[in-house]
Amino acid sequence: MKALVVYDSVFGNTEKVAQAIGTALGAQTLRVGDVKPEHLTGLDTLIVGSPTQAFQPLKPVKTWLNAMPAGTLKGVKVAAFDTRMDVKEVNNAVLTVFAKIFGYAAEPIAARLVKKGGTQAMPPVGLFVNGKEGPLKDGELARAAAWARQLQTGK
Repeated sequence: MKALVVYDSVFGNTEKVAQAIGTALGAQTLRVGDVKPEHLTGLDTLIVGSPTQAFQPLKPVKTWLNAMPAGTLKGVKVAAFDTRMDVKEVNNAVLTVFAKIFGYAAEPIAARLVKKGGTQAMPPVGLFVNGKEGPLKDGELARAAAWARQLQTGK
């Protein structure tokens, strides 16, 4: 299986998650700005992740996905992840409502991957950071690796 994990990161938390997923899958892991068209050739699986900022993925991830030609991911299993604050822990009513309305980064990433021809292999997943900058909450790297193994086995 040829797999690729693509990510962007601000505080390093999403990069750590991407590395954990890549290790679990035996996949190459690249920051979005380092991805070349040839990296997408012959892929079986593509996983894309971003921190959630302003309820959406970072601009470099959106730009990369939007620039990808239609049909590029035909026959490729795709999945998406994000890192986010736990709005329940923040306990802010306004933030909770906005999160319910606007969502998180993983969902629009997954939708764009499918729009480019990919087949969604797993529901998008969000991994939690403490506060805005992190670090990751305890157990999140293990949870990311388990999610990746589920993607690999289809179970």
